[in-house]
Formats: sequence, structure tokens, C-alpha cells
Amino acid sequence: MTADEEREFQDLLERLRQEHRDLDIAIHALQDMPGSDQLQLARLKKRKLQLRDRIGYIEDQICPDIIA
Repeated sequence: MTADEEREFQDLLERLRQEHRDLDIAIHALQDMPGSDQLQLARLKKRKLQLRDRIGYIEDQICPDIIA
């Protein structure tokens, strides 16, 4: 992996982590609201899980676990 590719992955990783944090805040806010939209809440949680999986994948691309 070249330095430019790694920098791009790092930038993408930071954007995804920020989106994950933002979703966490939105989920907590929605859960605290009485009569909150359960379908919207489920969608946000699903998106958050997708982001977590993508973050893990990118972290593995940057620093793979090499079995020696």
C-alpha cells in the first residue's frame, strides 16, 4: 500500500468514525423522545452497524493481521 493510499484510507476512516459518532448521538436522542419513530430508530441502528463493519474492514486494510 502506498503512502497516498494509506492517507486516503485514514481520511475515509475518520469520516466514517465521525458519522458513527453522529449516529450514536442521534439514536440516543431519538430513544429519549416519547413516541419516537421505531422504524427510523431501526434504520439508524442498522446504518450504525454497517458503518462499524466498514470501519473494521478499512482498519484491516491499513494494518492487516499477519499470521507469521
